[in-house]
Amino acid sequence: MGKLTVSLCGIELDNPVIPASGTFGYGYEFAEYYDINELGTFSFKGTTAAPRFGNETPRIAETPAGMLNAVGLQNPGVDRVKREELPKLKAVFSKPVMANVSGFSVGEYVEVVEKLDEEEQIGWFEINISCPNVHGGGMSFGTDPNAAASVTRAVRRATGKPIILKLSPNVTDIAGIARAVEAAGADGVSLINTLLGMRIDLAKRRPLLGNVTGGLSGPAVFPVALRMVWQVARAVKIPVVGMGGVSRAEDVIEMMLAGATAVEVGAANLIDPFACRNIVRDLPAVMERYGIENLKDIIGGANQ
Repeated sequence: MGKLTVSLCGIELDNPVIPASGTFGYGYEFAEYYDINELGTFSFKGTTAAPRFGNETPRIAETPAGMLNAVGLQNPGVDRVKREELPKLKAVFSKPVMANVSGFSVGEYVEVVEKLDEEEQIGWFEINISCPNVHGGGMSFGTDPNAAASVTRAVRRATGKPIILKLSPNVTDIAGIARAVEAAGADGVSLINTLLGMRIDLAKRRPLLGNVTGGLSGPAVFPVALRMVWQVARAVKIPVVGMGGVSRAEDVIEMMLAGATAVEVGAANLIDPFACRNIVRDLPAVMERYGIENLKDIIGGANQ
């Protein structure tokens, strides 16, 4: 069987498959279906300093080959996550986990990271500067190189653990943003977050989403995501975590050939709770089909 292990920012993963933040809760929910230790790791639900109820409903709208979401970072807040969610996670997951952190100011990002930094199970911080579904924060940092760098520098001072900056595709030069956060101290980047979109209810003649616009995800965005991963991997020397429309083992191989060290799976988890487990189990056969003995050997293979 081919070798699936990869190293992400100095931490070894049994395989490169990572459920994406916002699609896998805090892990224990999916542990009711299968042993989530089969995964490389996962990125838990985006966490802010204070509890957030999220956006007005409706928050989800279907589209051909995808979906729109405007959940709005609903979460119980960092203190409750530490007190209630992480102990339940630890009971079912024995590996380092990725903490997804969101904020509405540089200080808020730092506050959340500082509070979570003492949690031994957290291996990486995924700093979300790319959420298109909230007003006044998130994506505003991810669309400007200087703002993205300022968040990176502040978070870098707050923790010695690896920080991975989650980048927005809703920019004209994503490689430039990636270079800015690399220079500011990021250990890695992850991309893409959702593409900004909307739907209109024909009967009501109003937007379908309560937030009007939302983030497009699912198979429809895969070619765009793959292109951006390829561009960023050629622009930086730090690891790239690829995501966007990944739903099968073949997609993981494509992302890695484009330059991804590991691959996150998002919307597919909302369709099938076994999606990530099935991808992990399918990888050896796909590797054999394409003559791949070691996944590490193919990272960036399409860039050579």
